[in-house]
Amino acid sequence: MFGKRHANSAALKAPDVITEAPKPVEQAPVAAAQAPQNTPAPSSGERSEEYYETKATIFNALFETIDVSALAGMQADRAREEIRTIVDEIIAIRNVRLSVAEQNQLIGEICDDILGYGPLEPLLARDDIADIMVNGAKHVFIEANGKMQKTNIRFRDNQQLMNICQRIVSQVGRRVDEASPICDARLLDGSRVNVIAPPLSIDGPALTIRKFKKDKLKLDDLVNFKSISPAGAKVLQIIGACQCNVVISGGTGSGKTTLLNCLTGFIHPDERIITCEDAAELQLQQPHVVRLETRPPNLEGKGKITMSDLVKNCLRMRPERIIVGEVRGPEAFDLLQAMNTGHDGSMGTLHANSPREALSRLESMITMGGFSLPAKTIREMIVGSVDVIVQAARLRDGSRRITKITEVIGMEGDVIVTQDLIVYEMDGEDAAGNIIGEHKSTGIARPAFWDRARYFNLEKELAEALDEAGT
Repeated sequence: MFGKRHANSAALKAPDVITEAPKPVEQAPVAAAQAPQNTPAPSSGERSEEYYETKATIFNALFETIDVSALAGMQADRAREEIRTIVDEIIAIRNVRLSVAEQNQLIGEICDDILGYGPLEPLLARDDIADIMVNGAKHVFIEANGKMQKTNIRFRDNQQLMNICQRIVSQVGRRVDEASPICDARLLDGSRVNVIAPPLSIDGPALTIRKFKKDKLKLDDLVNFKSISPAGAKVLQIIGACQCNVVISGGTGSGKTTLLNCLTGFIHPDERIITCEDAAELQLQQPHVVRLETRPPNLEGKGKITMSDLVKNCLRMRPERIIVGEVRGPEAFDLLQAMNTGHDGSMGTLHANSPREALSRLESMITMGGFSLPAKTIREMIVGSVDVIVQAARLRDGSRRITKITEVIGMEGDVIVTQDLIVYEMDGEDAAGNIIGEHKSTGIARPAFWDRARYFNLEKELAEALDEAGT
């Protein structure tokens, strides 16, 4: 049991006895759906300051009563029951008048504060939320169904928010404080986390979480969402299966990582795959996967492991495919080298607004790495390494679409030549403001990777898919 719990319940009394309960509140549509069991949904309207004062008083009395170290060693269900028992006693002794629903709500929030991620718990439980954005203690936004929404969730103060940020990053061996105020991390389910703390963030810690769905999306799901046509999905499946080197390009929040996860689903189970990421978030289903993650410097500024270091080390690990979560620097050179030296089927993502811009960004990232190579040599390396560029985009109605499947076919002088296989053409929008469009084939009957598809006995399926995309 708890070492600090007082034998005499009178010890829980404090001089400031609360005699009035906080005003009843309605349930919130923003955070109520799919709330965790035993955790009530937050309110729809702004809770009164009295509510937060009541919660803070009970929370402080609880911390004076329990042994946190003993609590940490318990299973979650047992710890919640123990906290519930003590909070019930505090509420009774302090004569706080609450309905059963209000008391359960308060207890659930206190349990989340101590054992979980506090006010974020109901949002993390919802599978329809793509992003959670916390701008200081009192402003929490979400992106749900492609639309930005402000929630009525708030933290007790910036210190509580900072404590939760530190709890998140410490789980993956990282830290965030005044000495190291920027941190990339991940939740245990792979969701991407970024924290920027004061003094860099002026109005309190800024926390951004890119959530992943509990049910992993597959290419069929993208077809159902109309992100790609059935024929286009078949072309992508063949690209993934016949070991084409693929770069997935797109803007922030366009679905690059989701698409990369989908494409890796067609890698043969016998292949050895090595993934390199800043924060491990890829969710490959193959049995032979090695996951590598970069490391920031320690307090002395030493021990940093960069993406380029990981990609270089991959070549010594007998990979068959190398998957880079996001190419954003000099590691572009190492990835292209790997693609060009027998590691066919390697993949990566980068930020760009078109396939042509993606090629330019690859070139500029190699140049930024300090490689003094002529521009033509770099472009020849790109042509010899990259087979296909898949462009993803987030449209103005919040929907995500694969807008182009483009292959790199060669050089003409100093210019890289590409050709589009499938493009997404927008035809307008409906009365609700939703984009109307269609994926269409450009009429290329025999793409440049035809021989590779034939090597894997997939040329017939490729021809059928392209023919279907053109009808």
